[in-house]
Amino acid sequence: MASSDPEKLMSKADKLTKLSFTRWSADWKTATALYEQAAIGYRMRKDNEKAKEAFEKASKGQEMISSPWDAAKLMESAGALAKDLYRWSEVSDHYRRASELYMECGRSQPASDALAKGARALEDVQPDEAIRLYNDACGILEEDGKEQMAFDLYHAATSIYIKLEKYIDAATSLLRWGVAADSCNAVHSQCKAYLSAIIVYLYLHDFKQAQKCYDDCTKVSAFLSSDQSRCASKLLSAYREGDVEEIKRVAQSSIISHLDHAIIRLARKLPTGNLDGLKIDDADEQEALDEDNLV
Repeated sequence: MASSDPEKLMSKADKLTKLSFTRWSADWKTATALYEQAAIGYRMRKDNEKAKEAFEKASKGQEMISSPWDAAKLMESAGALAKDLYRWSEVSDHYRRASELYMECGRSQPASDALAKGARALEDVQPDEAIRLYNDACGILEEDGKEQMAFDLYHAATSIYIKLEKYIDAATSLLRWGVAADSCNAVHSQCKAYLSAIIVYLYLHDFKQAQKCYDDCTKVSAFLSSDQSRCASKLLSAYREGDVEEIKRVAQSSIISHLDHAIIRLARKLPTGNLDGLKIDDADEQEALDEDNLV
């Protein structure tokens, strides 16, 4: 049937949006419906390139008739097709635009979800952009007081950081997760995030930063009295004493076995450096303290 031919639907829609001597105003409402029909027709034909273009035009049309929600939905469809076409920069652009449109509707959850969809599509091909999308998705929920809805996003971002061996960023992400968990009284998640951050610093063989992280986290009473805090304390004590066997024993404990798999793998590789240097550092610090006491 002629009216179902996506090529003709697109042509008709394009004419309705262009001004001429006989058309002084664009008919975006009618054109948008035609673009949507064309997009569906192209997609059924598996002509993803033209389907993507039709969804993009339909999204613009919904914007023109002041319907940002529908515009966002259509832009997500265009983003999904961009993924199928391996247009990675367009994937990011389309899902970001969809997120902005959802925010125009005052809907933080779908706005965050749109960014997360883009991030998942890009994890293997553009991991750095995926991280940015995940972090922005977290930020949207944080600003709206919906931190608990972002836990999977913190987890996803942290996993990519570890995969990229960006361990300091991974620790920062875990601490951000811990703060978010604190704000919504998710104590168990908070304590696991803090212990995980300490393990990441130990994996980097940065004992001082691990100890500082522990000291900061124990200012939170929920963590101070937790099993995760006691586990971290045992690890740090074993490091101070240079006890490799104890470090390995604690790393095999059930508390650590209940952390994320990526963190468990790091913990099971501890210690990653020579512990003799830690003893020397401790001795130097103690000597400095003794000298201070003599003044």
